Amino acid sequence: MNSADVSQATGRRKRAIARVKLTLGQGVITINKKPIEQYFPRPQLQQIVRQPLEATESLTRFDVEIRTEGGGIAGQAGAVRHGIARALLELDESLKETLRKNGFLTRDSREKESKKYGRKRARKRFQYSKR
Repeated sequence: MNSADVSQATGRRKRAIARVKLTLGQGVITINKKPIEQYFPRPQLQQIVRQPLEATESLTRFDVEIRTEGGGIAGQAGAVRHGIARALLELDESLKETLRKNGFLTRDSREKESKKYGRKRARKRFQYSKR
């Protein structure tokens, strides 16, 4: 298999990182050596992962192998989507407009705000008592 058939990219979302490897195949998606249905049991998360492939009409053209770590299940799904979009772009530059228009190439940079001392959370305060 030559390097033109393989594309690798990294996707990030919240604290999650996904390393995506795209190869020509039948459309099999494996995440951490498990099928997508087993790793992401919720249909919404499976849909999020498949969005860039559906938008570019290449759902059955590529096999997708993903290693993901960090964050929660929703953050990982977002990271996988970002990684797949970047890998598709690496294979075919003509897909850029479609992927950009749907917002798959934009890294969602929102992170959790850190907790502050003297408070319950980042912004929540303890209840004020006058007496």
